[in-house]
Amino acid sequence: MKKIVAAAFLLVIGAEALALAGPDRGLILLFAGVAVALSVLAVRWYLTREGRAEEEPAIDDAAESLRRWMSRTEVLVSRAEATRTEWDRHLRPMLARQFEMATGQKRTKDRAAYHASGRMLFGSELWQWVDPENVARDGRSESAPGREALDEILQRLERI
Repeated sequence: MKKIVAAAFLLVIGAEALALAGPDRGLILLFAGVAVALSVLAVRWYLTREGRAEEEPAIDDAAESLRRWMSRTEVLVSRAEATRTEWDRHLRPMLARQFEMATGQKRTKDRAAYHASGRMLFGSELWQWVDPENVARDGRSESAPGREALDEILQRLERI
């Protein structure tokens, strides 16, 4: 864009210099008008071409972003229905971070307040699936709480 504006400016200056150098100085206005018109058309063409070029990738970026989000969501749901080990490894840390960000409670500051606010928000049954300290060391055969529990936890986090 800067190059086009600079070229347009030089075109107008050049047209006026040529008109001044010529024998008929009445043409200065005509040359300057043509140079300005060409400059304005060049800038307009550049802006409309740039606008179209930016719109297409934005649509592709939005579609790609939606595909990635859908893929991540499918993986999260499948982990919610897998074993407790999968839940503890992948979902529990994410849910605990979301809980800390939503409530402003930090586990390291006051553990009692952290656990109390978790039980108040989720209830004892759901809090055990969010609590970052409740990781099972041997949960390979135990099943995860499932999609319904994940949905309920996420809904409660949204309400904050």
